[in-house]
Amino acid sequence: MTRVDVSGVDQNLRTRSGTNLVARHAEDSRDAGRPVFILGAHLDSCPETPGADDNASAVAVLLETASCLSAEELPTFDSALELVVFDLEESGMLGGAHHAACCRSVGRQITGMVSLEMLGYCDEIPGSQRLPPELAQLYPDAGNFIAIVGNQNSAELIRGFVQGCRSVNNLPVEHLQIPNNGHVFPPTRLSDHSPFWDAGYPALMVTDTSFLRNPHYHQPTDTVDTLDQHFLHKVAEGVLASVRLVCRSDGRA
Repeated sequence: MTRVDVSGVDQNLRTRSGTNLVARHAEDSRDAGRPVFILGAHLDSCPETPGADDNASAVAVLLETASCLSAEELPTFDSALELVVFDLEESGMLGGAHHAACCRSVGRQITGMVSLEMLGYCDEIPGSQRLPPELAQLYPDAGNFIAIVGNQNSAELIRGFVQGCRSVNNLPVEHLQIPNNGHVFPPTRLSDHSPFWDAGYPALMVTDTSFLRNPHYHQPTDTVDTLDQHFLHKVAEGVLASVRLVCRSDGRA
């Protein structure tokens, strides 16, 4: 585990400082010669909210993924796995931007980056899922699915995560490949994957769609009792299966 100090200027031109936590297996050092797959989730939340869905749900899945991958299994991956807890996401993805810039500056070979962003809110009621008009006819109107969102460079990564998540029984999965690094639909950029898009890396976001579904987004009511623990457990299973799939060149989960 490495602590990395990050700083930057937020949307209101205020200077912010924080710390990213970066974890790798002892045998997966940067000079080991293997490419790297990054799985991350932001730790910070807005001051006015407890942040149960945004983003403790995703950090919990990140930690569960780490606990389920054995020390014997990790060195067998074709891509070394790096887990990152990002800071300052709520200040404009500053933690993600710092990490993406560091990867680019040293020429790291990144096979993919996935940001886990709000994973625990589910609503089976028709009409609970809000979507912009251009997407409304393409996706379910009940907020009971997990969404996988990638950009124009992330087709293979999207396929891997869709396959991995769909291997979990009764976990509805939807996906979107957005052009132009998501600028055509700005909500798709609202997590730490977007700096990796801008740096030219394949990256995606796994999400319960945030404010398009969860009425507690950035509210004092974003508490643990509003989360669907059964849904969150299935999402964690899907993320684990997907990581195993994309980190192996033979596609075995």
